[in-house]
Amino acid sequence: MGLRKKSARNPPVLSQEFILQNHADIVSCVGMFFLLGLVFEGTAEASIVFLTLQHSVAVPAAEEPATGSKSLYYYGVKDLATVFFYMLVAIIIHATIQEYVLDKINRRMQFTKAKQNKFNESGQFSVFYFFSCIWGTFILISENCLSDPTLIWRAHPHRMMTFQMKFFYISQLAYWFHALPELYFQKIRKQDIPRQLVYIGLHLFHITGAYLLYLNHLGLLLLVLHYFVELLSHMCGLFYFSDEKYQKGMSLWAIVFILGRLMTLIVSVLTVGFHLAGSQNQNPDAITGNVNVLAAKIAVLSSSCTIQAYVTWNLITLRLQRWIEDSNIQASCMKKKRSRSSKKRTENGVGMETSNRVDCLPKRKEKSS
Repeated sequence: MGLRKKSARNPPVLSQEFILQNHADIVSCVGMFFLLGLVFEGTAEASIVFLTLQHSVAVPAAEEPATGSKSLYYYGVKDLATVFFYMLVAIIIHATIQEYVLDKINRRMQFTKAKQNKFNESGQFSVFYFFSCIWGTFILISENCLSDPTLIWRAHPHRMMTFQMKFFYISQLAYWFHALPELYFQKIRKQDIPRQLVYIGLHLFHITGAYLLYLNHLGLLLLVLHYFVELLSHMCGLFYFSDEKYQKGMSLWAIVFILGRLMTLIVSVLTVGFHLAGSQNQNPDAITGNVNVLAAKIAVLSSSCTIQAYVTWNLITLRLQRWIEDSNIQASCMKKKRSRSSKKRTENGVGMETSNRVDCLPKRKEKSS
């Protein structure tokens, strides 16, 4: 399954250049081992742990009389194997988008190296955020979270998840874990790695927290809001890279960014105030999902407020840096224009003076023949 075009010269096997050029092929071979494991009876049980969702419980028909028995899910150790397999799938999809979409656009637009790296980053994130927003919105609609917002803070007695809810969180964790090896595969600059690690780590921390604390609906709603704002950000960046006349779109995104952060804070405060304040449980049990205590309330709310303050501060500092850079560029341009205009004035003054001197010279009388 070749995903990347091979260069004219073949690097040594298992060298760094070989791994970077063929990492999608290598990952595809690893994924094929798990798929081939389904063929043999001895390895089928182990392969299923990586390919399908685990820790399911069949709800009795008495609880769901209209639909009969229904499978619900909780989290467990086997989820790590499932996340690992779908992380491999995310690496393959990443390489496919990079080669067949982004690389072709880069060759056509002929970006510089710096713009090319930013364009690739925005392109990959735009695809992910777009499909995640659509998928998350579909889950919110199918589970009646938009028609009945109280489901966001209403505690579920069984502490379980539906199939689509758990698969969404598994896919999200797999994507953000795949972003770690992509820092090596995409040859990210060393000065950009700390920023990327913080960005990836914050997503993993909050998605994992919502998954383990059974705050599934709250986490899903906040992710959809966050991804929508980030999608607008990267789409504006893509348009700006294609043509710099779209710079006004960045100002529009800043407004949407602030509104998205305010919505996130409002939803978080309402959830902590209503969902967790519905009942007090002084005997927390993380296994059964009983985390409705004061410590959990403070942790959830402080985490949400901290991350919103952090990203807002980053936006303010970024806008200030760009404003200072633009003002310095404008000032230098004005100085250049003034110096050019002064040179033109002096040249014009010297030219007029020499022409006046020539005009003032007495004309010689023509000799009569």
